[in-house]
Amino acid sequence: MTARKNFKHQVRARAARTGESYTSALRHLRPAQSADVMSEAGNPKSVWLAVAQTPVREDPRDVEALRESGREVRALMREASAQGARIVQFPEGAICFPSKFVMSVDGPDTVGPADWGRCQWPVLQAELAAIAESARELRLWTVIPSVHRLTGPNRPHNSLYVISDRGEVVTRYDERLLSKTKVSYMYSPGVSPVTFDVDGVRFGCLLGMEVHYPELFAEYEKLDADCVLFSTSGTPGNIAAQAQGHAAVNSYWVSLSVPTQHSGSTPSGIVAPNGHWLTRCPADNSPSVAVANLDDSSEAAAGAVTYGRPWRREARSGIYTEHQVTDPRSEDRTAAF
Repeated sequence: MTARKNFKHQVRARAARTGESYTSALRHLRPAQSADVMSEAGNPKSVWLAVAQTPVREDPRDVEALRESGREVRALMREASAQGARIVQFPEGAICFPSKFVMSVDGPDTVGPADWGRCQWPVLQAELAAIAESARELRLWTVIPSVHRLTGPNRPHNSLYVISDRGEVVTRYDERLLSKTKVSYMYSPGVSPVTFDVDGVRFGCLLGMEVHYPELFAEYEKLDADCVLFSTSGTPGNIAAQAQGHAAVNSYWVSLSVPTQHSGSTPSGIVAPNGHWLTRCPADNSPSVAVANLDDSSEAAAGAVTYGRPWRREARSGIYTEHQVTDPRSEDRTAAF
C-alpha cells in the first residue's frame, strides 16, 4: 500500500508541476514502475461511452408513439456521435416498455397473460432497422433494449440488442432474472451472460431489475468485463447506490441508463471502478446523453484496475490456506482475551 500511495503521489506531483492531466502524467511515469505492477495493469484500454436517458412509452399499439421514440433515439445517437462517443447505451423501453395492463388479456384493470398480438411488430421492427442504419452511418456502436419476438406460442424475450458500427446486430442479451409479473405473464427468460468488445474494451449486459443480483455482476468480473451496461425502466430500491457498489466491488465501470421519468432522482450516468460517478445526465427529465472516456489508466480507474481487482482475484484463489494454524485458542470461540 505504501508503494502504491507513493506512486500516486508522484503522478499527482508531476501533473501539478507540468500542467498535464493525471492520465498523461501516469503514462509518463508508468514505464518506471516495477515489472510486477506492470503485469497487473496490462495494456491501457480506452473507449468513449455515451449513456442516454429517454422518455419511455408503454403502449405498443400506438404507432405514432413508437415512431416518436425511434426519432428520439436516433437524435440522441447523433448527439452522442458529435461528442465523440464510440458506443451509446439506451434505457429499457427506449422504443416501448409494454405495460402489463395494456398487454393483459384480463386488462385494463387486472394483470393477466400478455396478448402479444396487440404489439405493432412491423412498426417496432422498422424503427429498430432505422436505428441500425443510423449506427452504420454514424459508425457508432449502439446498445438498444427492445422486445425480441420468438416463434409462437413462446413469449418474447426482454432484450438488449448490440448493434455494431457497421449496423449489424452482433449479439443480444436477454433478461434472465425477471420480475414476478414479467416471468408469470409476459416474457421468456434468457439463459446466459453476454459480452462484446469495442476497441479492446469488454462490455457485459444486464437489464430490468437485475441490479439487485450481485452474483450477476460478479459473473461478469470473472468473464473479464471492463464495463457492465445496465439498462432499466425503473425498479424499487436505490439503484444508483447499487450501481456504485457493484462498480467498486468489482473494480470495473458500470453504466446506468434510466428513463427520463426517473431522472429527477436517478439520472443516467457512468460509475468509475473506484465507485465514484464519472458523469451523469441532467436531473431535469430531459432526453440527453452523458459521455465519458473509459480509460483504465485514469485516476478514477488506475488503482482499482491495477491493484484492487488483481488482489481480490488472488485472495479468492486459496492463498490463505498455507497461513492457517491449528491452535486451541483459535478453535475456542469463547476464549477470553
